[in-house]
Amino acid sequence: MGRGIYINAFMSMVDDAEIMIGDYAMFGPNVTIATAGHPILPILREHHYTYAIPVHIGRNVWVGSNVSILPGVTIGDNSVIGAGSVVVDDIPANVVAAGVPCRPVREIGEKDREYYFKNRRLDVWE
Repeated sequence: MGRGIYINAFMSMVDDAEIMIGDYAMFGPNVTIATAGHPILPILREHHYTYAIPVHIGRNVWVGSNVSILPGVTIGDNSVIGAGSVVVDDIPANVVAAGVPCRPVREIGEKDREYYFKNRRLDVWE
């Protein structure tokens, strides 16, 4: 874990493999990061096969409440993962991503310098 990490209530990390979290990442309540999984093929599950693949979360990432991050995922620096998302594939840097499965919705850009939430204007730059 990096510096300045914020973790809200009830976070769960299944760390059978490495979980790397960059500086200043933030996690809402009820986030799950899972590095472990089980094969699709039933016979392999009968034999208790399991796998563990590292998860990498970049610097300054914000993960909303009730998000699940699955094995092998990398989330790029500065990205935001919307509440309730299930992250099954890599998410690039500097995007807002959401959904089931989680996908980039838009890039973080100039509008975000003016508004902090919907139509609520920032006043810190004046």
